[in-house]
Amino acid sequence: MKRFLKIWLPAIAASGLLLAASPAWCGPPFVTDDPEPVDYKHFETYLASEQSGTIGGHTTTNLLEVNYGALPDLQLSFTLPYVINSPAAQATQQGMGDIVLGAKYRFQQETADRPMMSVYPVVIAKNGNATKGLGNGGMQYFLPVWIQKSWDNWHTFGGGGYWINRANGVGSHWYFGWALMNDVTEHLSLGGEAYHATDQRPLENSSNGFNLGGIYKFDAHNRILFSAGRAVVEVSSQNSYSTYIAYSLSW
Repeated sequence: MKRFLKIWLPAIAASGLLLAASPAWCGPPFVTDDPEPVDYKHFETYLASEQSGTIGGHTTTNLLEVNYGALPDLQLSFTLPYVINSPAAQATQQGMGDIVLGAKYRFQQETADRPMMSVYPVVIAKNGNATKGLGNGGMQYFLPVWIQKSWDNWHTFGGGGYWINRANGVGSHWYFGWALMNDVTEHLSLGGEAYHATDQRPLENSSNGFNLGGIYKFDAHNRILFSAGRAVVEVSSQNSYSTYIAYSLSW
């Protein structure tokens, strides 16, 4: 899980919990994930903060994400969010958000002729208080497939899957995203993503957005990740802005 969820779709943000970008279950610094799991018997952690805003207010989610290479090609993931929900003209609410559990399995290695591919099912527990805008109000499940191909200093990855949402009044939906990144220097990578989520409620339009961001690698174990973006239609109601910044440590 390169980013929890990081992050989190604008449509879900309307319920109080902004799901970057991973993702945690998504790929930092973007919403879209990549298929590469953590190396066997190694850990990867993220301390991250995500912000999003709409005409209805803004949300900050501070989170701890831990990924572990449990087996060759298998990564287990855990994300614990703390949400600060500030609705317009209402009192700010804060508390623990919905806990995220995931398992990324790489079933195809990248070669010169074929891309890397993984499945990454995710379960989001009903933990945050939905009446305060701190959680979804029901269990969620995400069933995606992620693909990646690299050449020279370029990396492209993406895919999508189906969100099953058990909250009252919210339907299940599809999510698709694709990202492109370039290794500008030995330490700095920059890129962007575009994503699309189908509607979740009656009379609600689908969500379309983008993020631009990068990764700065201090060394093999320490990184800073960052991104910023917004929706491209119905911006004020779906996603006026979203930002993500994280420190990552691997060992």
